[in-house]
Amino acid sequence: MFGKECYSTINENLNRAFDRHKVLIAVHRGEWGGNIIDNTVQAFQMALDSGADMFELDVSRSTDGVLYTFHDGNEKQRFGIDKNIETLSSSEIDDLEYINTIGLPSGGHAGLLETAVSHFKNGELYNIDRAWEKLPETAGILAKYPWAVRQALVKSPVNEETLEFLNEYPQKFMFMPIVYSLSDVEKALTYPEVNLVGMELIAGRQEDELFQDETIRYIHGKKLFAWVNAITLSCLPKYVLFGGLDDNMALFKSKDDSWGKLFKKGIDIVQTDWPAQLGEYRTSYFAGKSR
Repeated sequence: MFGKECYSTINENLNRAFDRHKVLIAVHRGEWGGNIIDNTVQAFQMALDSGADMFELDVSRSTDGVLYTFHDGNEKQRFGIDKNIETLSSSEIDDLEYINTIGLPSGGHAGLLETAVSHFKNGELYNIDRAWEKLPETAGILAKYPWAVRQALVKSPVNEETLEFLNEYPQKFMFMPIVYSLSDVEKALTYPEVNLVGMELIAGRQEDELFQDETIRYIHGKKLFAWVNAITLSCLPKYVLFGGLDDNMALFKSKDDSWGKLFKKGIDIVQTDWPAQLGEYRTSYFAGKSR
């Protein structure tokens, strides 16, 4: 069981998923392509339909305080504009139309965070990214829907403002800090009333301390899961997220030397852009094995 005993009821849905699958598959911004745009309810549903156990969504905020499921910085690709979405009002954002993958109008528009939270109410797990600068508003939306506390996994870099907010907030949403060092891990552990369930490990090189098996064992000893990103954001070294064990290696070189090594190291959640392929490999890897 991951997480503190006092929050076991909140974390029960997550832990049941671990009981079923051993390693969970999370999908980066949902599954998208063609006329289905990332960070939309359609993309999230497609990820679940492809075998994902969890999907990731990003949060952006308009100038008048409306929260959208959108990764700011991608406006040129998604809308064909050179403005950051967070410099626009909600009425301006609502007027924008998504461009599909062949550069044509998709007919779709940026979705509200509240739409996604209200839509997925049957135990679907999702990870909320890029909400740390608008955490009170995000928590306020989650608090409106009683099922959300058992489904939403909030993440943030390790900073005092976020940790203190979650420590004091009455609803104990599941929380996963993004950690870059053991000192980040230790700092996150010092807040007793945060519902800490896991750690997202960022390790650009295999020599880094967070890549080491003993670090993963230490995190497990604290009753926390270890999450890593197999997503391939770029060929540039600064975008390597966990020692080069990524989707591209798995798909075009060796699944055993990428996804398989993550499983062998004891990683508990793998975020990918290829849930069907990872799901098929997970089934074959764990066939007849007990972890």
